[in-house]
Amino acid sequence: MSDHPSNASPSMSQNATQAVSPEELEAAAAAQVSTDPLADAQAELVNLKAQNADLADQYLRAQADVQNARRRADDEITKARKFAVESFADSLLPVLDSLEAGLAIPNVTIEQIREGSEATLRQLKSALERNKVAEINPIAGTKFDPHHHQAISVVPAEQEANTVVTVLQKGYLIADRVLRPALVTVTAPK
Repeated sequence: MSDHPSNASPSMSQNATQAVSPEELEAAAAAQVSTDPLADAQAELVNLKAQNADLADQYLRAQADVQNARRRADDEITKARKFAVESFADSLLPVLDSLEAGLAIPNVTIEQIREGSEATLRQLKSALERNKVAEINPIAGTKFDPHHHQAISVVPAEQEANTVVTVLQKGYLIADRVLRPALVTVTAPK
């Protein structure tokens, strides 16, 4: 046998072809592809169009999610506004029941009216407290606070200026917000 390739048997050339690795085949295919710039550009264009379609789909889904979230938030805000006083109204119903029951009693004495009024007042104060409504009722000698008090008049006194002398009407807070300031008289500057 000679070493000349023309003398090689057909079975030997098949064995040589089978010995090529898959990586070598891919490299050869890539070399053929890279030699054709038009084919490369078309393949890249197809890939970019697919990515663009995927991104457009993701964008539309994200927009729909945002619109759905906004709609749900608007619905929740509407419901919260609509039913915000539900708990407060529920707390006041026993007070209403007590007032109606007191008025339904015939031939009541003044003592009974007073007892019923005091009990109803306790119910009302309890309902207000449960709903975070607190009194603003400063004691005499307290420093005037323009955030919680409203001065109705200024009177001369021996105390330091801008000190509460009397409370003409209680004020109220709801949570930490002033619902109504306390109406007070304060001392005049000396």
